[in-house]
Amino acid sequence: MSHYETLQQATASHRQWLLDTPVIRQALEGNITQEIYQAFLAQAYHHVKQTVPLMMACGARLPPRLEWLRGALVEYIEEEYGHQEWILDDIRALGGDAEAVASATPAPATELMVRYVRDVIAYDNPVGFFGMVHVLEGTSTAIATQAAEQMRDRAGLPANAFRYLESHGSLDIGHLAFFEEQINRLEDPADLQAIIDAANMVYRLYGAMFRNLRQDADDAVSHEGLSHALV
Repeated sequence: MSHYETLQQATASHRQWLLDTPVIRQALEGNITQEIYQAFLAQAYHHVKQTVPLMMACGARLPPRLEWLRGALVEYIEEEYGHQEWILDDIRALGGDAEAVASATPAPATELMVRYVRDVIAYDNPVGFFGMVHVLEGTSTAIATQAAEQMRDRAGLPANAFRYLESHGSLDIGHLAFFEEQINRLEDPADLQAIIDAANMVYRLYGAMFRNLRQDADDAVSHEGLSHALV
């Protein structure tokens, strides 16, 4: 069994817990409101904007024996840079306040996910960062394109509000193949275990983020109503 197959097997139950999230199933059916989609984009912005800084932190802490992995990160950084701006464009296409999203505090699960991975890099094994990659890229290839198509066609959302989802569904297929290649090159079992441990934790936190989107959407509507009332 390859390292990548071991990773897939060791994280299968946590991955399924994430995919069983009701709001994900609703999105795949196109049965989702604009408010919930916008709440998703808001949280996506807050973790996507941290992707490149986390990659850079990981690369800085990799040991010399993993110089080849540092080189792979350089290539990956070039492809990921600036994607949070695509999300802000999607929010604007929905009629949302992108600047308010950018200046807001992320939801607890989103913030904890980023902080957890940052701590893994800084205090544990920096290779564990790739556990987050495994979760986000794998989830994206599994649902992003299909969810975007269903929401656009059945939920009546603006056709130009899906740049982030549509690009990442296809883009991340290539990323996932690249990721698999790198994982299979690892030689130290501790590195693979660090990725497995981080992936399982990120699955739980990412799943918690999705499970709270309805509350996030309700809070945003309440806040907007209060803002209008105060004007």
